[in-house]
Amino acid sequence: MALRPVNASQVSDQLLKHEIIISDIFDNIFLSWRLMINLTWLQTFCTLIETGHFTRTAEKLTMTQPGVTQHIQKLEQSLRHALIHREGKSFRLTEAGEKVYKQGLLSLSQLREMEESLNVDNPFVGRCRIASPGSLGLKLYPQLLNWQQQHPALQIDFEVAPNHSIEKNLEEQKLDIGLITRAVKSPSLICRPLAAEHLCLVTSSDVKAVDWPTLLELGYINHPDGAHHATLLLGANYREFARFDQLPHRGFSNQIGMILEPVSRSLGFTVLPAHAVAAFPHQQAICSHKLDIPVSETIYLAQQKWDILPKRLNKVVELITQELAGDL
Repeated sequence: MALRPVNASQVSDQLLKHEIIISDIFDNIFLSWRLMINLTWLQTFCTLIETGHFTRTAEKLTMTQPGVTQHIQKLEQSLRHALIHREGKSFRLTEAGEKVYKQGLLSLSQLREMEESLNVDNPFVGRCRIASPGSLGLKLYPQLLNWQQQHPALQIDFEVAPNHSIEKNLEEQKLDIGLITRAVKSPSLICRPLAAEHLCLVTSSDVKAVDWPTLLELGYINHPDGAHHATLLLGANYREFARFDQLPHRGFSNQIGMILEPVSRSLGFTVLPAHAVAAFPHQQAICSHKLDIPVSETIYLAQQKWDILPKRLNKVVELITQELAGDL
């Protein structure tokens, strides 16, 4: 009978698949073992092996000697293996007992570590995942970095994003807290007003009057929130304003730090939140005009509805609140 040629690569792949399946089986067996074992019985068993004596185990665990015996018996029954051979008042471990003792010590140690980590809530250690619109990022991120320099065990992950992205990432638990400029829409989130940020009409410094004809002549430097901001501020202050597309388009930038660059060069005007205006490095080249009716955007602090923030995030919220104090 002719033998078929064997592809070594296929054999290797099949062996790897079998190894993965066997590994998964053992993982599932171990998980089942963890789930069905009573941890109190396991603690009693490991303590018995450590002390080598039923009476000392009872004293150490403040229980009766018959209670120790009962725990060992119940553990053996649950595992369906004898764990010790009793020889009068002494005993020795079976092969199964050796395995259970070794794994038991590891499992109990891991559980203690987990419990200790849950009980430790250090306000100056750990990861803080925060997001905000760009203007607030310019204001807050340097201060948060100052805070991290004071407490190097903190990790500050700061993302600049629009409102809808921040809300989506909060829902997906990719963020701890978010600062947004509208109330949340998702039922899984909650928010509260934290501060408010004024909207500013900004031109180059050589523009002294901002009547409606002047704005039309200048034209608008747009940005991702440009239409929204212009509609809020211009709609409140100019009766001629009916819709955003009335304004001639002079340019666009999606980088918060670059939006005022064309404005400073007399290429148009824009409407921006106050923190973005304050962060522009060439203040002498721009002018923020005071209008009759001030308009502000409310800044909301948003988070998961059922989350209890750890101390480090409460400290961050406290720092942010202080930085934005007086804006509301």
